[in-house]
Amino acid sequence: MALETLSEVRAHDGVQGVYRHDSTATKTPMEFSVFVPPHAAGEKLPVVWYLSGLTCTHANVTEKGEFREMCAKRGLIFIAPDTSPRGEGVADDSDGAYDFGLGAGFYVNATKTPFAQHYQMRDYIETELPHVIAKNFPSADMSRQSIMGHSMGGHGALTIGLRNPERYRAVSAFAPIVAPTDVPWGQKALSGYLGEDQSAWSEYDACALVRGGARLPDILIDQGTADNFLAEQLKPHLFQKVCDDAGQSLTLRMQDGYDHSYYFISSFMADHLAWHADRLKS
Repeated sequence: MALETLSEVRAHDGVQGVYRHDSTATKTPMEFSVFVPPHAAGEKLPVVWYLSGLTCTHANVTEKGEFREMCAKRGLIFIAPDTSPRGEGVADDSDGAYDFGLGAGFYVNATKTPFAQHYQMRDYIETELPHVIAKNFPSADMSRQSIMGHSMGGHGALTIGLRNPERYRAVSAFAPIVAPTDVPWGQKALSGYLGEDQSAWSEYDACALVRGGARLPDILIDQGTADNFLAEQLKPHLFQKVCDDAGQSLTLRMQDGYDHSYYFISSFMADHLAWHADRLKS
């Protein structure tokens, strides 16, 4: 579990780093970024996880997410993992499609050959990487964690949060895939990683988890009205209905004129982080 430092730079009086380690979950090297804000010696800081979307790595949000100013202001450690295993011998989509395989791990534990060998992103995010953070970043207060994400990463944040309500004090998302069982992106990914038996898909579907009794204190979602994936792939109204029927608190904000890009994410990132910070107080 030795950690290799790829880069560290000063930002907002804190440290923005990129790191690599050999993952036991994915059996590949994995890279991730961490921003540690300025803090007093010995001070413990809450941790915000950010899960990225299709085709992304840790670099997208690290370079374009505009999170550091608010993290420095509110004392938040910000962690951005990769979206899938990578490297020689890691299975990819046979046609090189962007929505399956490399960069599109969907935060599941794959059970279908050949993806099961490396695509164990659920275990990586839920179990292995938190241990790496706890061991290597002494300022991280692992008793105060929250999780957020974008698109495929929003799907990951919602499902991981709903499965682990005792761990994450806050869960939010930008333009998440809320019902992968019912949309083309999710159907392709879940059948490809888990097989055709849809009973195995429900633990990776936010709508199904809420219907099945999973609960969180509150959920925040921002969705742009000009998102070209809104009608076919995202369908936030399905999650709204499920939450309303179940009595699950959900704040769904439809943001007029915003698309699916990091221009949208960066516009509301500070707002999400302030919302998280309020729920991560000691």
